Amino acid sequence: MPELKLDRVTKQFQNKIAVDQVSLTLKEGIYGFLGANGAGKTTLLRMLCGVLKPTSGEILCNGTEIRKMDGEFRHILGYLPQDFGYYPDFSAKRYLEYLAACKAVPKDLAEQKVQEVLQLVGLLGVQKQKIKTFSGGMIRRMGIAQALLNDPEILLLDEPTSGLDPKERIRFRNIISAMSKDRIVILSTHIVSDVEFIADEILLMKQGQIVEQGTSYEVTESVKGKVWECLVLPKEVQRLNEMYSVSNLRNEKDKVYLRIVSDDSPWEGAVQAEPRLEDVYLYYFKEAAENVENLA
Repeated sequence: MPELKLDRVTKQFQNKIAVDQVSLTLKEGIYGFLGANGAGKTTLLRMLCGVLKPTSGEILCNGTEIRKMDGEFRHILGYLPQDFGYYPDFSAKRYLEYLAACKAVPKDLAEQKVQEVLQLVGLLGVQKQKIKTFSGGMIRRMGIAQALLNDPEILLLDEPTSGLDPKERIRFRNIISAMSKDRIVILSTHIVSDVEFIADEILLMKQGQIVEQGTSYEVTESVKGKVWECLVLPKEVQRLNEMYSVSNLRNEKDKVYLRIVSDDSPWEGAVQAEPRLEDVYLYYFKEAAENVENLA
């Protein structure tokens, strides 16, 4: 089982620092990188898979810099980029066979491996259909299948559920959870529910830095005392919504229930509430509140 270590990894594009002095040690388990769009998550994953070279710092696998490992590192790596490319006129089976050859999967094992990954992601029954007939969810599942062809010990998934409906998101999470044993799985997303239920560790990324890290419980506890519930008159809602981060709003007879994330009490009579992961997201990423899924 490999160990990934990031030592003060930085990536700068001209005057913009996309990833800023990130140091981490990753072992077996699911790591959920949660952050708004532009937080640096994709840049970090692209460095982890060797597509981008860090401006400074090192990425080590079992003590060896990944660029020095070359093909040895690619052999244990699976990667699903945010924009997954495919040939629409290929069938799922033919395309995966083609990718198996590109990944140097031994010819005598390729057919078996293709069938295994198709079954794992629920596409075995449609393997002869052309990819252009697939739904968005089916294409994302095929993306996971190609990432697993070489039975990788390190799996990188960038915004894997982007554009999927809730049912497909649940299916996707279940697949990731089922295949996580004996692997390092890194899942980058801005969707709270993608990581809330399956990540062993959650890392909040903002402006290229890790601002909070821990289990779902530990990260949630970091905003304890900063989540409030109150009932207000309808005429007060707009003002409070402009002043604070509102994670939930619900009409209750002649009043409106608000759930607000704030360091201080936002309203006379407001009471503290138990925080949830979406509250943590709002606390750290107030400017990206529109991306939060309401899990209430």
